[in-house]
Amino acid sequence: MNPSQVTVLGECVADAFTVSRGEDADGLTLRVLPGGGPANTAVALARLGTPTRFVGRLSGDVFGRLFRARLTAAGADLGDSVTAREPSTLAVADATDPARVRYSFHADGAADWQWTAAELEAVPLGETACVHTGSLALARDPGGRRIEEFLARVRPAATVSIDPNVRPLLVPAGVYRDRLDRWCELADILRLSEDDLEVLLPGLPPERACDRWHAAGVPLVVVTLGARGALASLDGRRVAVTAPPAEVVDTVGAGDSFTAGLLHHLGSLGLFGGRLHGLTAGALAEACRTAARVAALTCSVAGANPPWAREPTVPEPADRRG
Repeated sequence: MNPSQVTVLGECVADAFTVSRGEDADGLTLRVLPGGGPANTAVALARLGTPTRFVGRLSGDVFGRLFRARLTAAGADLGDSVTAREPSTLAVADATDPARVRYSFHADGAADWQWTAAELEAVPLGETACVHTGSLALARDPGGRRIEEFLARVRPAATVSIDPNVRPLLVPAGVYRDRLDRWCELADILRLSEDDLEVLLPGLPPERACDRWHAAGVPLVVVTLGARGALASLDGRRVAVTAPPAEVVDTVGAGDSFTAGLLHHLGSLGLFGGRLHGLTAGALAEACRTAARVAALTCSVAGANPPWAREPTVPEPADRRG
C-alpha cells in the first residue's frame, strides 16, 4: 500500500460565474469553471504532490469533458471513475460579496448521485491509504447510502475523511443532522466550516460541537473559521491556528483546499491506513497551518484554483517516517 495515496470519492460540479450583465438587464454572460467539493479537493491534493485517485460518476456531456481535463491535468488518476449517461450538475454562483459566495443548483437527476452498489464494489482498494468523501454525493440519495456502505467496507484498512460541505438549498438541513452521527462513526477526520456548524447546530460553540462529534465516534474534528483560522480537536485536545494574511479575490474552493492541505500533510507523516494513531497535537497544529496556507493561496485567485507544490509559497511536505 502506498502510505499516502488518497482516494477521493464524490461529485464534480460546473460552477457558473457572472462575467457581465446587460445594462437593460436583458442579458447575462456566465463563465463556467469546473468545481465541486470533492473534485476541488482531489485537484488540490494532486497539485500538492499527494498520489490521488478520483472516483466519480462523470457525464459524457460538455461539462463532464471539462471535469476530466481538469482532474487529469492536475495529475489525478481517473481510472476508476464511471462514465455516466446522466447530465452533469450545474451551480450558478453569486459572487457579489467575494467573502461569501452563494449558489443556486441545477442538480435533479444528475450523474453524481446515481451510484450503484455494483459500481462501488468494483472500486479496487489495494493502494488506498485514505478515502476522502462527503459533500452532496454523500448526502443525496440513492448514492449517499451506498457511499456509506462503501466507507464501512474500506474503513478496516484505510483512514476515512469526511467533509459534509452542507448545502441546504439542495439537501434539507435535517438530513445532515440525521445522518451526521453515522458519518462520525465511519470517519477518522471530520472537516467542516463555521457556516456548516451554524446550519447543523445553530448557536453551539465549536468546542462543544467537537465534543459532541467525538462522542459520536470521530477522533479528529477540524472547524475552519474563515479569516480567523481554524480550530482542531483531537479527542478533546484543542489546537487553534490563525489564518495567514491574504488578499481575497473570492473564497470559492477555500475549504476544499484546506482539506487537501490537511490530508497532504498528514499523509506525508505516514499516518494513513488506520485510526491516526501517533498523531500529536504539535503535528496536528503544523498540518492545520499548512492547510491554512493552501486555503489562503486559493482565496488569492479567482475560482477554485488551488496552488501547485512547485509554487514557492507552498510548504514542503514533512519528512516521512521510516
